[in-house]
Amino acid sequence: MEPPLLDVQHLTVTFAGERSMATAVDDVSFHVGVGETVGLVGESGSGKSVTAFSILRLLQPPGRVTRGKVIFQGRDLLELPEREMRAVRGAGISLIFQEPMTALNPIMRVGDQIAEALIVHGLTSGEKARTRAVELLEAVQMTDAARRVRDYPHQLSGGMRQRVMIAIALACHPPLVIADEPTTALDVTIQAQVLDLLRELKARYNLALLLITHDFGVIAEMADRVAVMYKGRLVEQGPVRQILREPSHEYTRSLLAAVPGMR
Repeated sequence: MEPPLLDVQHLTVTFAGERSMATAVDDVSFHVGVGETVGLVGESGSGKSVTAFSILRLLQPPGRVTRGKVIFQGRDLLELPEREMRAVRGAGISLIFQEPMTALNPIMRVGDQIAEALIVHGLTSGEKARTRAVELLEAVQMTDAARRVRDYPHQLSGGMRQRVMIAIALACHPPLVIADEPTTALDVTIQAQVLDLLRELKARYNLALLLITHDFGVIAEMADRVAVMYKGRLVEQGPVRQILREPSHEYTRSLLAAVPGMR
């Protein structure tokens, strides 16, 4: 059997206060195969985003990983020197942030931000990078991409900004994309468009996708397997159809009950 692309083993993350320590992620293990979509689902505060940031070593103090391994393409990311880790971010694993308006640089044109991802990883430079930025915006179905590359983030709608974030995430052709609540800030119509786009791009580029969401409806539509997170722990995981048909944990049943028409 082919080894998983990403294998998270017994990940534990704590946040230290002045007098106490809180465990935000507690002994979490799951894997993502090549070309597979795995959903990580749970309510706000369950530890989903902390897990994502831990995988990419983007946790801010006082948060820190106190136990576990994050094996990506055969290497433990938690053991890599920072220089090697910077090469993984974007080129090996990319992240689509929850709120593109805060993730994008407000004083840089969006085309320059896409080009920067290519330049940082040494894939291209100068005019070629700008041309590639237009091509990437076209790939994410941005209308009038050649003009939009000159816009600043505030000139774009929420859906357009999310398309820019997806273009940046795909710029270096990473085998794994982590999408952290990619549709939360969007209205229902635009949410559907973004999910359709992610599905299409995943098939076109054979991407593996770790999809983080609180919405089991999104998981049912997009994922091959699902891991359910509650209070920092994984309470159950398995093929989506199996979990939908026979959820074993009460929390999973309550998440499913919150989706109209799901149960």
